[in-house]
Amino acid sequence: MTVKRIILGFLTLLVSLIIGQSLISSWNEPQVTSRLQLYQTDLLLQATAWRGEGFSEAQVKQVRSALLGDDPVASALKEYEEVRKEAETNLTRSQDRLTQLLPEAVAISDGKAIDPLTRKLQVTVQQQAQLIEQLDLRLGILQAEQKEIPKALETWKDLAKIQGNVGEIAQTAKVLIGLWNTPPTVGPEAKNQIQQNLTGWFRYRALAQLYQRQQQEPALTSLEAEEQGIAEEMFLRLLFVGFVPTLGCVIGIGLIGFLLIQRFSRGQQSLLMQNADAGWDTPWTGEIIWQVLVVGFFFIGQIVLPLLLSSFGVGFSSFSSRGRALYALIYYLLMASGGILVLYWSIRSFRPLPSGWFRFKRRGNWVWWGLGGYLAALPLMLGISFLNQQFWQGQGGSNPLLQTVLEENDKIAFTIFFLTAAIAAPLFEEVLFRGFLLPSLTRYVPVWGAIAASSLIFATAHLSLSEVLPLTVLGAVLGLVYTRSRNLLAPMLLHSAWNSVTMVGLFLLGGGSN
Repeated sequence: MTVKRIILGFLTLLVSLIIGQSLISSWNEPQVTSRLQLYQTDLLLQATAWRGEGFSEAQVKQVRSALLGDDPVASALKEYEEVRKEAETNLTRSQDRLTQLLPEAVAISDGKAIDPLTRKLQVTVQQQAQLIEQLDLRLGILQAEQKEIPKALETWKDLAKIQGNVGEIAQTAKVLIGLWNTPPTVGPEAKNQIQQNLTGWFRYRALAQLYQRQQQEPALTSLEAEEQGIAEEMFLRLLFVGFVPTLGCVIGIGLIGFLLIQRFSRGQQSLLMQNADAGWDTPWTGEIIWQVLVVGFFFIGQIVLPLLLSSFGVGFSSFSSRGRALYALIYYLLMASGGILVLYWSIRSFRPLPSGWFRFKRRGNWVWWGLGGYLAALPLMLGISFLNQQFWQGQGGSNPLLQTVLEENDKIAFTIFFLTAAIAAPLFEEVLFRGFLLPSLTRYVPVWGAIAASSLIFATAHLSLSEVLPLTVLGAVLGLVYTRSRNLLAPMLLHSAWNSVTMVGLFLLGGGSN
């Protein structure tokens, strides 16, 4: 036992260093939230061409005002300016941090880094610089649409003369300058540059300006018809990503209100107090809990698997779209298999387990607990995420899979990502965190304490500082649903619903920008 504890202690120290470094490195990483806002803004801009065929003029006006706002272009310009400012702040922070980590004499232009943290910062700096360039291209078009032509030309001129910027972005900036200049200068490469480097509403605006300058009326008419056809689809997408969550939040607020009123009116007989103080008969000690978490989850998932795959030269970024999706699924299945094997090996000597452990009951009210928990989580997560965003100001990192799915246009790749997030993740994480960890902790703390502790560990395991608070809240709802329903199918359904709606929303947002 002494040797086992020494090994566990060493692995705990190793895992703590790796997890700590990952959390610290996420401090300077940008969140995906601002990108999500821009994708939704782009979707909104494309929906502005919706004419509402089949609706009266008054109905169209009312719906457009409610969903798009009174001046969507002005709102989009403000949104882009805020994100641009945030990106510039993130770039400065990352550059300052990189300067602290690297001696001035070390050349970093070749992309080499001393350690993973420095290399990660280099990638972040490069990504933020590229993001700012893309934002400036679009900002100029928004400014031009708002009749701020001199300001738009200045934006593009600054972009075109950035030192070393001789690629596609600079060439596209020069094309846009020529299109909005007086007199215009339109080269033969203009259309190709626009189609390659601009998407969605911005592409349509630039092409419309090109056809107007070239006096190509048939091409302009065809472009407007194409834009209106796409606008209807974008309008429906906007309804899903905007109206559906809002409706869910309203229902969730009502549900929370009902549960609180019932709690005060019925006391211990209320739904919230169902099994509230009933812990589990836990036959193992804290050492087994420690062993399963450290070895089964963190050591295998965060150290062994990455080292094993890197030794074969296999990495997420080295694959194509579908390859990355398969890599993510296989990685998660291997991590889950390792974790379940360690869990089984750790508690096998305690079989048969006491009543109430790892219960999967197909009958009962688990569906209502799962769906109700999802609806209740919506307004809670919305409020916490808003406060969290004010604190982190776009920093703190995010799950890298979110950005990947946001930019994914391959339906097969998206389906594989969806299977990973909506099926594999809920199955494994609920068995580990709610099925094993939460009940095990009731040996030492009350049920509410076990919910809180397991939720915090669940959130920390996602390795992004900015996600700790929101995921702790989500974990608490999952824990509440499980302790009250005593059926693992309920938190699995909630977890799957949350990830599914998130994934579909990301796919719809990303598809709307192309």
